[in-house]
Amino acid sequence: MADTITIRTDAETEHALAVLTHDGSSRSAVIRQAVLEAALRRERAAEMRRAVLRMPIGEPDGVDVGAELSRERDGEHW
Repeated sequence: MADTITIRTDAETEHALAVLTHDGSSRSAVIRQAVLEAALRRERAAEMRRAVLRMPIGEPDGVDVGAELSRERDGEHW
């Protein structure tokens, strides 16, 4: 058995629902689809973050980027 939820909409949400239901789809169907798509995007984004964190970063090159930037800024004249 499916649960029923209630949402409060504002003008922006009502406009979005009007756009999504323009083809005759029910509000319930487009809301369900939107929730599923949002969850899928979030899962994919989390997986991409994990993949990036698993990437090897190689060996340090001995360059202190912060120090380099600081030296460059010290030489700048405003």
